[in-house]
Amino acid sequence: MTTKLAATVIGIVFIAVGILGFFPNPIVSPTGMFAVNTMHNVVHLVSGAVLLGGVYTSLGSGLALKIVGIVYGAVAVLGLVVGPGMLLGLVHVNAADNYLHVVLAVVILAAGFLLP
Repeated sequence: MTTKLAATVIGIVFIAVGILGFFPNPIVSPTGMFAVNTMHNVVHLVSGAVLLGGVYTSLGSGLALKIVGIVYGAVAVLGLVVGPGMLLGLVHVNAADNYLHVVLAVVILAAGFLLP
């Protein structure tokens, strides 16, 4: 496993989740297990684009993983402090989102700092 592969896979997953969030489903939707709104979907799409951009530009996959990991770490801490509801008045989150953001931050940061 390399940072390039990790950033590619995670980036594609973020984009898929961002697109999926625009369609009614039981997993990622306003009433799903992971609550999202339009802005939350856009954040997923941008996160995926940054990761894929890092793979295919001079930014580099390792740096892209570190940037996205730090952002998700900050979002995780903020979500746990604020709790379920609207994060910064823009992004709808629930408890499941908050804990998933913690896991994502750890995984993405580990990939960025530990993989070759």
